[in-house]
Amino acid sequence: MSDAILLEADGDTAEILPFGAELSAWRAEGIDMIWAKDPKIWDQTAPILFPVVGWTRDGKVTVEGKTYPLALHGFAWKKRFEIAERRADYLRLVLLDDAETHALYPFAFRFEVEFALRKGALDNHLIVTNTDAKPLPYACGLHPAFRWPLAGSTAEHAIVFEKDEDPNVPIIGPGGLFSKPVRRTRLEGNRLPLEPQMFARDALCFLNLKSRSLAFDNGAGARLKVRLDDCPHIGFWTLPPAPYLCIEPWTGYGDPEDFHGDLYQKPSMRILQPGETARHGASFAFERSAASG
Repeated sequence: MSDAILLEADGDTAEILPFGAELSAWRAEGIDMIWAKDPKIWDQTAPILFPVVGWTRDGKVTVEGKTYPLALHGFAWKKRFEIAERRADYLRLVLLDDAETHALYPFAFRFEVEFALRKGALDNHLIVTNTDAKPLPYACGLHPAFRWPLAGSTAEHAIVFEKDEDPNVPIIGPGGLFSKPVRRTRLEGNRLPLEPQMFARDALCFLNLKSRSLAFDNGAGARLKVRLDDCPHIGFWTLPPAPYLCIEPWTGYGDPEDFHGDLYQKPSMRILQPGETARHGASFAFERSAASG
């Protein structure tokens, strides 16, 4: 992949595409972690979500009485980023507002995506700076697709949260809107056993987590540990029977079905004052027991 930027640390590697600041590959401890993209199934590996997360009503938002065509997951994943800082094991990419973004989202901003590779681990953070003279409403998130099965295991995989969580998740209705009715998942306490058909309907979105960490466990002594950094919501998604599971830390989520207001009033949006900066993201670490090889 000639356009990819390569990071290296103690034998581990990661590749990031400037277009969309998309993580296209990560090899940890000799194991490929990110799914091998198949355009016939899904033509992405790890889109970056900004300045909204999830679906908006009819693909539009309202800001101070004016409507803008800001649709699913915003626009960062469709924009080319520039290199702000680069070392052998570190990369920071930057996206600035321009005429194209103003037509979708009428704000000035600086949006950075940071990758730091360590032995067996990858830190991925989003840095939002309000360069406008007015408050900046935003949501952001990560959307990496990890290989499922993980490390080749044929055992039952599970998500294991740090703490017991509510097993009920919002039903995602027509147009991707979050409904007030909920559906119960297979979560018991802090453990969510995984099966592909759980995702035949849509993503599982756990809102307002108590946990600040979780693990994607392969049932055979290996796991991907995820530490959340100011991301209170998380989504899990795949297109069964595709061989991946997206683990998506978010600051916000899709439009509720009863929401018709201004972007400033949308539930889960953050508001940054002029000149302020916020940092969000996650750290991913691959671990395996001696018995798992």
